[in-house]
Amino acid sequence: MKFKIYRFPEPILRKTAKPVGKVTPRIIKLIDDMVETMHAAPGVGLAAPQVGESIRVIVADVGAGALAIVNPEIVSKSGSQTITEGCLSLPGVEAPIERAAKVKVKGLDRDGQAVVVEAVGLLSTVLQHEIDHLDGYVFIDRVTDPSQIKHVDFNREPKDELI
Repeated sequence: MKFKIYRFPEPILRKTAKPVGKVTPRIIKLIDDMVETMHAAPGVGLAAPQVGESIRVIVADVGAGALAIVNPEIVSKSGSQTITEGCLSLPGVEAPIERAAKVKVKGLDRDGQAVVVEAVGLLSTVLQHEIDHLDGYVFIDRVTDPSQIKHVDFNREPKDELI
């Protein structure tokens, strides 16, 4: 694993991340190292603040290959779905979270080119979860019924849904 993953309540997880001015070789290396860290964890998403960089970069991989978005911004969302989420920054904690079922996210790809990603299902949830990290939120902030927060056994097989 390339990076240490910061755990809640580490202060960087509560900061609003700064926009990236330009995709430079340093940002590309950060993306590559974040993807490696996410896969090794294992997780399906990771935001730069989780690895100690308070900048607006996220990566995700729900099985279709790694996706990186610099300066991601949700431009539209629709529908509703509830998925049990976990987080690499809150190991052993999971809860059902209601989010939009479909999102359109714009930003820059790893080459600095404009990109628009239309996501449904799990990818939609992952993108919303990671963008929350850029705005200083963790998934338990979105819990509507605190009694539904579960603490899971560390000795079991990891869940695919850890974000």
